[in-house]
Amino acid sequence: MAMKIRLSRGGSKKRPHYSIVAADSRYARDGRFVEKLGTYNPLLPKDSEDRVKMDTDRVQFWLDQGAQPTDRIQRFLEAAGVREKKERNNPQRAEPGKKAQQRAEERAAKSAAAAEASADTPAEETAE
Repeated sequence: MAMKIRLSRGGSKKRPHYSIVAADSRYARDGRFVEKLGTYNPLLPKDSEDRVKMDTDRVQFWLDQGAQPTDRIQRFLEAAGVREKKERNNPQRAEPGKKAQQRAEERAAKSAAAAEASADTPAEETAE
């Protein structure tokens, strides 16, 4: 059985509440799970202790059994000190999209043309 430690969504529309569960990866996101390991409430402030609650002993048990945490759970485990922090590098994330790059190039070309035009026209002499 391919086990995952992942989030299962609950709550009403626009009021999410998640359970941290150990589930077979083939089951639906909000479907059947093997064990509930904790909760996550994204509506609480980030510094609140009640935002993420999990039973770290049971999480460690499932990790030892070969369960794979999802990316979000991996970050929770790193914050709790259960797993070592992984180095993440996504240099393309900071780059603007294609249209934004095109607009920046057009602005640069216009400003270069304006600077070129103002440099080419000599100052008129009014000393007659």
